[in-house]
This record gives sequence, structure tokens and C-alpha cells, in this order.
Amino acid sequence: MTFVLATFVIALTAMFGTYWLLVLRPETADRTAAVARLRDYRVQHEKANLVVDETRLSHIPLLDRLLRKRQNVAGPVEQLLVEAGLTITVGTFVLMVAVAAAAGGVAAWMLTGMFSAAAVLALLGGLVPYLVVKRKRAVRLRVFEEQFPEAIDLISRALRAGHAFTTGLGMVAEEIPAPVGQEFRRLYDEQNFGMSLPDAMRAMAHRVPVLDARFFVTAVLTQRESGGNLSEVLDNLASVMRERFKLKRQIRVISAHGRISAWVLSCLPPALAAVLFILSPDFMRILWEEPLGLRLVLIAVTLQIVGTFIISRMVRIEY
Repeated sequence: MTFVLATFVIALTAMFGTYWLLVLRPETADRTAAVARLRDYRVQHEKANLVVDETRLSHIPLLDRLLRKRQNVAGPVEQLLVEAGLTITVGTFVLMVAVAAAAGGVAAWMLTGMFSAAAVLALLGGLVPYLVVKRKRAVRLRVFEEQFPEAIDLISRALRAGHAFTTGLGMVAEEIPAPVGQEFRRLYDEQNFGMSLPDAMRAMAHRVPVLDARFFVTAVLTQRESGGNLSEVLDNLASVMRERFKLKRQIRVISAHGRISAWVLSCLPPALAAVLFILSPDFMRILWEEPLGLRLVLIAVTLQIVGTFIISRMVRIEY
């Protein structure tokens, strides 16, 4: 058992060392060199990202060429990373998935010697980076929805005070924290660097797939075409956003019982297995020492994942 664990640790260390050598080290070196060149001009790093069109999908040339040939895969992944607010490349994310999958597969193969177990754990390991990024995306978009009405009110007050609309965008970028401030900073800088305001606002709506952001962009662009009191339009829009957010909170309260039940049903089997393993390890040893026990574990894990997914879809109410 000690030999197996030592071999697993060595293999895992080798994989992460290769990942650092091929991905993290070149990216860090490129970023350091770019910041050093820009420091002489006293340009903020956020604004520098708007001047340089970062079209590379990976810092490894071979992987970059492969990803460019698979835009149907690289495009959604790149959009997911942008929505999550991450600055890593698509190639970095792909290598993270590969390393996690390889680590899970090697661990299962060393512990069980079964190809089916290695394949299942490799699949689960590869899903871990994706689920982490999806979680960061969900958290970021939820915070954006909470902050957005305040940003709209700030722009409306700036317009009533006699400032231009672009000045209101700059005030939001300075006063509101991330992620709303970050997105408005990019919007403000893009139109300052020569992009037309309608194109910059459509780009923001594409980066942030939130219904409120699309309402805001549609309202502003419609007002620019047809005229009207933009301050009043933004006040009404902020009021609608707050009412939607209040409705969302009420839905979460109503569905709380179902979500708690889903958590209990999802966590009970693994928790019970852990307790039995601690209290009676001899009783549980048959699950990984016998081939039939391993098959039963794989079937149970698969059914648990499917059941958790079904319950999560049942308690997720679209509004």
C-alpha cells in the first residue's frame, strides 16, 4: 500500500511539474515582460489588455494551432472563461482538465487495477476544473445582478447633474467594485480607445449574459436612436431590476425546502459510507477488495450523480 501511494505521489508531482514547466512558467514570463514594457508609460494593466488583442488560445504553439482548428470547442470554453472573469487561456484550461483527468485515472488504476474504475475516476477528475469554473461564473453573475441596479442609478444621477453618458460610465467604473466596475471600466476604455459606443455596449452584453445587462444596452441604444429622457428611462429600468431581484429572492425562499432535501439526499449516501468505513472498516473492505464490490461502487456513484442532477433540475425554477 505504501508503494502504491508513493508511486501515485511521484506520478502526480511529475504531471504538475510538467504543467508548470510548459504552461504556467511561459505565461508568467510573458506577463512579466509585458508589464515591464508598459511600466515606463505608466499605463494601467487593465487598459493595456484593451490595446493588445490577445488572440492566442495557448502559449504552447502546437496546442494553439490545434485549438484554432477546433473552434467549436475552443469558442464556448473561451466564452465560459470570460464570463467567469478568469484571465487564463483556453489552452491552460484544457491542460488543467487533462492533468486532473490523468491524476484521477492513475490513482484509480494504482488502487484497484481496473480499467473501468480508472476511466470513471478520470472522467470525474476532468470534470472538477469545469465545475470550479462554472461555480465561479455563477457567483460572478449573481454578484453582477446584485450590483447592477446601483450602477444604473449612479448613471442616472450623473445625467441629471448634467454630465455626459460616457462620464457616467467612468463614474461607475471608479465607484462600483468588481465585477460591475470591472465591466464598466472595460466598456469606458473601449469607447475611449476608438470603438463606437453601440459596439462597445453590445460587446459588454455578450461578455455578461445577464438579462438586466441586455435590458440596459437595449434601452440606451433605443434612446440614442429615438431620443427621450435617458435619465428617466434608467430610473424605470433600475426599478424593474430591483423588482425582478425581489421576485428571485421570494422564489428562493419558496424553493428552500426542496433545495435542502436535495442536499440531504445527495450527501447522505457518501456520509453514511464514510461513517461505516470509520466504525467498521472490515465490513467495508469488501467493496474495494472484491471485483463485484468495485462494480457495485461504480454503479452506486453513477446513480448518485444522475439522481443529484435530476433533483437539481427539479428545484431550479426559471423566472
